[in-house]
Amino acid sequence: MERLPPRAEGHSLDLDSTVFERHGQQQEGALKGYNPGRQGRVSHHPLLAVLAEGHFVMHGWLRSGNSGTGRGVTEFLKEALALWGERGPLRVVRADAGFFDKELFTFLEERKIPYIVVARFTKWVKREVTRIVNWRALDENYSVGECEIRLMGWDKARRFVAVRERIRDSRPSVGKKLIDLPEYTFRVLVTSLSETPEEIWRDYNHRADMENRIAELKHDLGADRFCLKDFHATDAVFRSVLLLYNLLSEFRRASGMPQHKEPATLRSQVFLCGAELTHVGSEIVLALSTGWGGLQRRISLLSSILSWVFLISPKLVLAAPA
Repeated sequence: MERLPPRAEGHSLDLDSTVFERHGQQQEGALKGYNPGRQGRVSHHPLLAVLAEGHFVMHGWLRSGNSGTGRGVTEFLKEALALWGERGPLRVVRADAGFFDKELFTFLEERKIPYIVVARFTKWVKREVTRIVNWRALDENYSVGECEIRLMGWDKARRFVAVRERIRDSRPSVGKKLIDLPEYTFRVLVTSLSETPEEIWRDYNHRADMENRIAELKHDLGADRFCLKDFHATDAVFRSVLLLYNLLSEFRRASGMPQHKEPATLRSQVFLCGAELTHVGSEIVLALSTGWGGLQRRISLLSSILSWVFLISPKLVLAAPA
């Protein structure tokens, strides 16, 4: 974390959970729960917190398969923030409807951390959304509105932002439908930010990149393929994969790559290179494959790695001349 580039405006922290499918009945914590791909199959249900701009996994929990999406999220965030320490402000915490919980909102408000969370479409939320009168059109298909709602059990009202989309035959509409307004779909967000509704909506939409981080952990690093009988052993492997992911992100930054590279891309384009050790006269020459990009293209990468301020191994330090 100490080597993450600082951001004056702060980092965006995205929360999400995913499903690790398991086979057999021997693994501890592998239980039946939410599994949209294969209902009834046992699984684990990890919880993740990712710094969006840095492509960095701040924290992760491996949980049993019968855990709800937001189960333990407050304690999880306490641990994540303790790891983060005083490294700078968090600009916003973003999460989907699985984390729509008063305890989470209160926790973030006490620490003055802004949030944007998808509202769970309860009957009380639906009722208040239908009562919104002042809809402001963004274009011919989208409008935005807002209201304050104090749900049952809440100690105060909170700001809800609604995005209304006109249903069209040419394009599927994203969101929930209301019986009283069948010609529209709605997306509703609860937030502590003061920006305009459209800015809140656009900010939350950047959270979609979280799905790419989960896909990279699963498909590129096989995070869901390591499972041992003992739960704590499986958890140790899971955390090791998260550490590897962060090390790859740090490698990309340290080597001067301007954009995020998926682990599979780093493997194929950087780490794997056909080479041949040959002799030219009395000199030993390492011939690199042209498919790797050629020395002229990769010289900046090699220079960045060799001049990195953090030594990779004491064995690579040049011996002083005799």
